[in-house]
Formats: sequence, C-alpha cells, structure tokens
Amino acid sequence: MYHLLPKIATSIRCTSFLCVIFLISTHSYYSYTQTSKDSVFENTLNYIVKVKPKSYKTIDSLFTEFKEDSLKMKDLEYKAKSIKYGEAEAYALNSLGIIYRNISHYEKALEAHQKAYEISELANNTELEVISLNMIGVIYRRMDIIKPALDYHKKALEIANRVENPSKTLKASIAVSQNSMGNIYMTLKQFDLAIKEFEKSLSIEKEFNNRLGLAINYQNLGYADEALGKLDLALKNYKRSLDYNNQIDSEVGRVICYNSIGQVYIKQKKYTDAKIIIEEGLKKAINLNDQFYISSSYINLGWAQMEMGLLKSAEENLKKGLTVAENYSLKSAIVEASSKLSELYTKTGNYKDAMFYYKNAIELEKTIFNERNMQYVSDIIIQYENEAKNNEIKALASENEIVKSKLERNQKIFWFTLLGLLVIAGLVIAFNRNQQLKQEKQILTLEQDMLRSQMNPHFIFNSLNSIKLYIINNEKENAVYYLNKFSKLIRKILIASTEKEMTLEDELDTMKLYMNIENIRFSNEIDFQVEVDKSINTSNIRVPSLILQPFLENALWHGLSSKENNKEITLNVTKPSEDYITITITDNGVGRKESSRINNNKILKRKSVGIAITKARLANFSKGFTNDYKISIEDLYDANGKAEGTRVIVDIPIRSNVLKIA
Repeated sequence: MYHLLPKIATSIRCTSFLCVIFLISTHSYYSYTQTSKDSVFENTLNYIVKVKPKSYKTIDSLFTEFKEDSLKMKDLEYKAKSIKYGEAEAYALNSLGIIYRNISHYEKALEAHQKAYEISELANNTELEVISLNMIGVIYRRMDIIKPALDYHKKALEIANRVENPSKTLKASIAVSQNSMGNIYMTLKQFDLAIKEFEKSLSIEKEFNNRLGLAINYQNLGYADEALGKLDLALKNYKRSLDYNNQIDSEVGRVICYNSIGQVYIKQKKYTDAKIIIEEGLKKAINLNDQFYISSSYINLGWAQMEMGLLKSAEENLKKGLTVAENYSLKSAIVEASSKLSELYTKTGNYKDAMFYYKNAIELEKTIFNERNMQYVSDIIIQYENEAKNNEIKALASENEIVKSKLERNQKIFWFTLLGLLVIAGLVIAFNRNQQLKQEKQILTLEQDMLRSQMNPHFIFNSLNSIKLYIINNEKENAVYYLNKFSKLIRKILIASTEKEMTLEDELDTMKLYMNIENIRFSNEIDFQVEVDKSINTSNIRVPSLILQPFLENALWHGLSSKENNKEITLNVTKPSEDYITITITDNGVGRKESSRINNNKILKRKSVGIAITKARLANFSKGFTNDYKISIEDLYDANGKAEGTRVIVDIPIRSNVLKIA
C-alpha cells in the first residue's frame, strides 16, 4: 500500500495542474468572449450615433442581443440622451423597463416606460409611442390595477389604428394590445370576449410567425378554456405554448406553462404530476428572480400539497407565496393564497385562522372587482369602437376625396351623385318603414298569441263543464254566480285583446276573476290573496294587458295541482323605487324540480308557451321606459331543504323615457 503513495501524490499534482490550466483557459475564454461582446456593442453604439435610424425594427436588430443587459442599456440611454437621439433613448428605456418588470420592480419599470413614451412623443415616433403605452399597460395589469391598464392599452390601440399602412412593428403592437385587452376581459370574467381578442392577436402572430407571440396567445387561450371548465382543451393549449417557449428557449415562458399545466393536473386530481411540474417551475422562477411567478409557484405548490394531504408543507408554501405577494403588492396572488390558506385551516379544524384568511380574501377581491366593474361598459365599447372608428375614418376620407374629384371634373356627376343619394335615402326610408311594419306585425302576433293563450279551449271547456255540474247538481246560486264571473272574465279578455295596455287595477281584477273560475276545478281549495302596497295608486299605473295570467297558470298547474291540501297563492304588489313596480307571485306548491319530474312521467304532457310570449311582450313594452323589465324565479325550501313552493318576481318599468321612444 505504502509503495503506491509516491505515484498517488504525483497523480494528484498532475490533476491539480490540469485543473489550474482548465480554470485559466476558461477564464481567458470568458474574458475574451466578454471583451469581444463589449467591442461589438461599442462598434454598434458608434454606428447608430452616426446613422441615427428611426425605425424600431432597425434599432432592435442592432441591439437585440444586448437588450437584457441593464448596464449596456443604461450606456445606450446615456449616449442617446447626450446627442438628443430620442428613438434610441426610448428603446433603451423600454428595455430597462422590461428588465425591471421581470424582477417585479414595478415602480422603476413604470418610470422607465413613462419616460420612454414622453421621449417617443417628442420624437414623433408612433411605433415607440405604441410600444411604450403597451408596456405601461402590461405592468398595471400585473399589479391588478385595471383602470390605468385598460386606458393605456386602449390609447395604444387607437394610435396604432390611426396609421393607414401599419408597419410590421405596429401590427405586432396591435397584437400585444389585443392580447392585453383579452387579459383584461379575463379579469372581468368575460371569457368568451377574451377568447375573441386572443384569436385576433393570434392571427397577427401567425402571419409573422412570431413564436413568442404564439406562445403567449396559446397560453392565454388556455387560461380562458380552463376558466370555462374545458380542462382538456386548456391543457392542449398550454402544451402548445410550452412547445413554442422551448423553441425560443424562454425560461419565463416555461415557468408560466409549468404552473398552468400544474393547475390543470390538480383539477384533474393528478396531484403527483402537478407537484413535480410546479416544483420545476418554482426552481426556474427563483433563478429568474421574478417575484410574480415565485409567488404563483409557491401558492400552486401549496395547493397541490394540500390536496395530497401534506398539510404542513402546504401551509409553509402557501405562506411563502402570500409573503412574496404582499411584499410586491400582487393583489390577485394575495387573494389566491388567502383563499387556499382558509381552505387548509378549515381542513385542519383551525376555524379562527380559516375565517381570518377568508375575510382577507373576500375584502381584497371586492376592491379589485369594484375597480374592474367601473370599467366594464368602457371595456365592451372598446371591442367595437377601435376597428369601427378606423374603418369609418378611412371610408369617409376615401368618399370625400372621390366626391371632391368628381365635382372638379364634371358638374353633371354632382347631380348624378345627388340623385343617387336621394335614391339611397328613399331606400333607407323604405327599409325603415318595412322594419317598422315588421315590428308592428310582431307585436300584433304577440297579442294574438297572448289572446289564444288566455282563451285556451281547454280552459273554456273545463270552466263551462264545472258550471254545468253546478246546474246538474241543482246548485243554481253557484251556477249563476260562476257563470257571471265567467262572462265577466271572457268580456275582459276580449277587451284586453284590443288594447296593448291596461291599468294595474283592471289587471288585478281580471286575475281575481281568472283565479275564481280556475278555483272551481280545485274544489275551491286554493287560498288566493292579493296584497297591494297602500302607497301605490293602481289606477294610474299601466301594464301590458293580461301579463300576469301565465304566471298564475304555472303556479296552479305546475305548483299546486300535484299537492294535497293547504294550497295557497299570494300576489304581492310593491314599489321599491320610482323606476318600477315589483309584482311577486308566491305559491306553496311542490316546486319546479318535483313538478318537472311529475310532468315527465305523464303520458299527456302540459306544455306552456305563455311565459315566452310574456317575456317578448314585456321586452317590447319596456322600450318606452328608462329601465328594462326583469323576471326572476326562486325555488323555496324549508329548514330541512325540502321544496315548499316557488316565487316569481316581475319588475315592470313605470318611468317613461321620451328620448328612448324617439
């Protein structure tokens, strides 16, 4: 053994020598590479100082390999500023903003992009203006501050759409804006609208084969599919996105995809698969130092562990995710972490902490939602406004140019044009008149359908049969009483069929008559009550004629016909505001679910189209009022969860709107 020691020592010395040589050569190679890269940067810097290209594409092609190096971008900013070269200065500031954003330094990122926008505006460079505005919108979206995010993306889209022949760079910016608008729709839970925006953006990215844009849009389509519960389709889109991210070697993209795929696996109860892929995403997020995705990864890992029963590890990771989210004001992540911690503590029986985190999540979610809700109407308008406005401007500009040219060439063409306009105007008037006639026909059809519904042959036949039984049984007083009631009802129905509206007082009287007649067939077992708020003058309020009958018919034949004893229907009229009256019809029948089951088992099924007709009539009636009608149906249950009836709530508008009618 000892005779081998000199050889071993010699071997060790050789190995050490080789290691030193390797380290020296590696360092030399790195130094050479870095020096070479610095030299290229300096040469590029000197080149642009002389040439000063204006196009974003040209500047980006020169500096694309340096734009993730903050020191070099600061050098570019300083140099460009010193020679008053706005395009390069804005480019450098936007690159710095993206670097800051990716490490979650949002305030510094906003400052850089805002400055870039101001410089781009002074330089009159539309491409850089739009890019800067989009970048500002992305940061606000990451911070869950919806209003400014929406405003900046909207402004970027409007500026880009004003350009008649947009460059490839501007088209790419339009795709970014559409993608971002889709993300805002996602936060507002308007998933179908979001998908439309993502698909618009995707078509532009496909046109230019932009793999980064394709990765982003497939990822976002996956988000929308997952939100709609289409997990298999979501997984397919996430994997498409991952494939493109692998092609462009994007670590950030991989982190996003790993987390998204992990979430789908959790929902599919593939907890082990979810844990493995989320842990891989967490490692990459930590290496990138991107706090947004570090927080998301910890939260998703904690979620997976909670579902696997690893509650201690789950608690630890959820709290890590929450801490990061709180430190960087990531509102959505705070809500998600708090919700999951509440769920975890509920499982462990720690209800005090569960309630604490639940309240935190709900309160913060409310603040986010309220901010989003303020922008909802604006958001819907944007979907159509930008493209329509741009097309309208182009069409009007083109039309004005043609008219001007024709007037200059030949005065006669003016008269032909005028004649053509008159013909078009005539056609428009004829078309509008035709539409009006169609609408009137539709209204007439509805009224006829309504009359047929009220004058149902079965109802008339059964009512007369019931009265006939009184006569046969020699109950003359009852026969005369109900015959009078029946004749009054028929007269009121016939009068109502000639009028579109009637007073609420007449409507309630007619319903009392209707219920009186129908009650004969129920052996007068039904207790029907009408309660009207004392503040309501029923003779001054007008409603569509016979509008309540279908609801009472449903209560009778679907709610009470299958019930024994104690049959009640209450019709309540209130006026919660000056805009509308509320009519509530409550029965204590078997409920909709049981009624549906009974009806399905019948050989002859009773089919009612009265509600559909009623909705159509109310929709037409509401056109002349400030508010639209509302109909809601509630299933009533007792303390044991047993069905104990149905409540129909009908809000009928009463405040007229003259402008709306016009």
